[in-house]
Amino acid sequence: MKQVIRLMAASAVALSCMFAVAAAAPMTTANDAVRNVKPNRTVPAQFHKRLVRLVTNEAPGTIIVDTNNKFLYLVEGNNRATRYGIGVGRDGFGWSGIVTIGRKAEWPVWTPPAEMRVREAREGHPLPASVPGGESNPLGARAMYLYQNGHDTIFRIHGTNQPWTIGLNLSSGCIRMMNADVADLYGHVPVGTKVIVVGPGNKQGEVSYKDHGMDVLRTLFGGLGG
Repeated sequence: MKQVIRLMAASAVALSCMFAVAAAAPMTTANDAVRNVKPNRTVPAQFHKRLVRLVTNEAPGTIIVDTNNKFLYLVEGNNRATRYGIGVGRDGFGWSGIVTIGRKAEWPVWTPPAEMRVREAREGHPLPASVPGGESNPLGARAMYLYQNGHDTIFRIHGTNQPWTIGLNLSSGCIRMMNADVADLYGHVPVGTKVIVVGPGNKQGEVSYKDHGMDVLRTLFGGLGG
C-alpha cells in the first residue's frame, strides 16, 4: 500500500512539473511566428543595440525603420543615432508609410485582430481572443501603437518573448524588438513621435539616411544624448 501511495505521489509531482513547463513556454503566435526557426538561434551581433553615425535630414527624435536591413534608428541629431535590431513582416505582410506613436503601454495585453484569428485558425494555429500582459505575451515588455491620421493602423513596435526571431521576416507586419531594446526605446520617445517605415511600396516617400556604422568615440566615452 505504501509503495502505491509513493508511486501516486511521484506521478502527481511529475504531472505538476509538466503543467509548469507548459505554462512557462512562450506562446507561438502569428505576430511572433517561430515556425521552422530554432529557439536556440543566436541573434547576430549587428542586431544588438549600437550607437551609430547616421547622416539624415530627419529631425532629432524621429524613428526610421529600415525593414530591408532589419534596423530601427532613433535619430539624435549631429549625425548620431541609436540603432536597434528588429524583426519585420514575412512575405505578403511588409508595408511602408509615415505614422506616429498614438499610444504606449507597458506589458501590454495582446488582442489579435479578428482577421488574424480567422486566418491563423484556417492554417491550423488557433489564437486566443486576448492574452494578458506578462512574459508569455507575444507583445513583450512594451508596445508603441502606430497611428495614421488619428486612426490605429493595427501595427505596433513591440517587444517579444522569442528574441531569436530578431533579424528575420516572420511577423504579420508589426515591428518586433528584443525586450531590453524596446524598453530602452520606449523611455526615449513620447506619444506623437514620427515613425517612418521604409519598406515595400515606398509609401513613406523620399527619406534620406545613411548608416556610417558604429560611433566608436561615443560608444567608448558616452551614451544617448552624450
